[in-house]
Amino acid sequence: GRGVLQRAMAALGAYRCIECNGEATELYRDYQRGVLRISICKSCQKPVDKYIEYDPVIILINAVLCKAQAYRHILFNTKINIHGKLCIFCLLCEAYLRWLQLQDSSQNTDPDDLIRYAKEWDFYRMFGIASLEQTSFFIGIFITLWWMTPEMLKRKSDFILLLKALLLSTYGKLLLIPAVIWEHDYTPLCLAFIKVFVLISNSQAIRVTLNLNRILPWFAIFFGVIFENGVVCLFQKMGWDV
Repeated sequence: GRGVLQRAMAALGAYRCIECNGEATELYRDYQRGVLRISICKSCQKPVDKYIEYDPVIILINAVLCKAQAYRHILFNTKINIHGKLCIFCLLCEAYLRWLQLQDSSQNTDPDDLIRYAKEWDFYRMFGIASLEQTSFFIGIFITLWWMTPEMLKRKSDFILLLKALLLSTYGKLLLIPAVIWEHDYTPLCLAFIKVFVLISNSQAIRVTLNLNRILPWFAIFFGVIFENGVVCLFQKMGWDV
């Protein structure tokens, strides 16, 4: 149950204070009969994780607002393993958007072609391109961080945790679908805002995971974008339709 999970994570020293990022041995103490007391951080003298009492909707809202405390709660003090599925779903959303734009640019108004388009491989090609771009983006980030702060990424677990944080912080791409469904004159502006929001979320995830200042994560994001565009340009020069 919940108590077993907490004891297991405490044995691994996996808890973090959401305020100061200090280590903690427990999130709360169970006095039985439904009486719980939130643990106090020894470093900052604040509750280790106030979000354990919050509704998941409130936690999600705080994460959307890119609050570092919410990110620490999700990454360090919960057992969430949806990053892989979330990544695939976000890539599908992006591939669908590109596939839809590709069909709109075909200038073909024959309704019978909709069935034919559904059977073509353009959607899977768009999915492959989106996967290539995101992989290149992440590689650029890892190279930059490993070069700037090699002591932060010494262990395999550090890479895995950062990758998990980056995958979870791409949840903003889910907004691509409603932006396309409710299409209007400002759709290109909405898509640009979604892109910026995803980059801000990525930056906050890097900052929280590695406990860095605000400048270095943005430097890593900037280099990741450059590396992503560089890889795409390279494949285009090789004759690939990317």
